[in-house]
Amino acid sequence: MHRTTLNPISRFAAAALLALGAQLFSPSASAAQSAPAASATCPALLNQTFPRLQDDKPESLCQYAGKVILVVNTASYCGFTPQYKGLEALYREYGKQGLVVLGFPSNDFHQEMDNNAKIATFCKDTYNVQFPMFAPSHVTEPKPNALYEQLILATGDQPKWNFYKYLIGRDGKVVGVYPSLVSPDNKDFVAKIKTLLAQKP
Repeated sequence: MHRTTLNPISRFAAAALLALGAQLFSPSASAAQSAPAASATCPALLNQTFPRLQDDKPESLCQYAGKVILVVNTASYCGFTPQYKGLEALYREYGKQGLVVLGFPSNDFHQEMDNNAKIATFCKDTYNVQFPMFAPSHVTEPKPNALYEQLILATGDQPKWNFYKYLIGRDGKVVGVYPSLVSPDNKDFVAKIKTLLAQKP
């Protein structure tokens, strides 16, 4: 029987190909290859994590990629606090179409409670808030949280008061800034949201 033998160079090449094949088809390699693709789908503005208001568990904003996002700094003792009702109404009416409201309680204007549990209870019992809320943080300079730092950088506009609103399109870019006086049911404001929702992710 005739046998084909490999010279040393051929043997080395064959071994290298086998090793490469093992790496390419290993679970760890597949995971490593898919990781960059996953992170690439998250806009830089959303590529960060914040503790939730109700339990301090970290929540990645990447899960909201592709949605229309309304970011609002909130407070419990403000004249604009009743806007919680309108914000929740927006979330309930347009949530299935891709709108999410993100609430960031802040005491930067000295009108917020000093306890996460109290804030969460107030929001739930008074306005039945269901949209995502995060633990209190700073939203104004010199030490805004990471999201607000980017919002301020992108717009040149930081919150002047509670219930300042930033509207983010499906592409993860800021498309509008609305002062506290613009209520959630403002006709032009709602029209802008509907226009953004009509755009494909």
